[in-house]
Amino acid sequence: MKTAITDYLVNTETMEWVPLIEPGIATAGIFVKPLRRDEKQGRAPSILLRFEASARYPYHNHPGGEELFVLQGSAIIEGVTLRAGDYLYTPPGFKHAVTTATGCVLLLHIPREVEILE
Repeated sequence: MKTAITDYLVNTETMEWVPLIEPGIATAGIFVKPLRRDEKQGRAPSILLRFEASARYPYHNHPGGEELFVLQGSAIIEGVTLRAGDYLYTPPGFKHAVTTATGCVLLLHIPREVEILE
């Protein structure tokens, strides 16, 4: 086991935003910075997402729930506008889409892969 704190530190300022690509899913205008990779799941459960103005992530289910914190801008989920500083916990089985009029940066923890419903 690694024992230095720097072995677990991620400097997001030095990371590039990369387009979010999910086969068969419209993700134009959404960019990601993976923060931690879970090797068992083969995915990153903790990520930063950046949405350009008018970008949208389709209606989906969270089988493992989700934690979301708005770092910049605003996001619209189920008709509610979340702004910088807002935190949203969605329990397992919660379904929603995400859009933004202004653009935003979100910190997300998604323990299990989402299921696209549209």
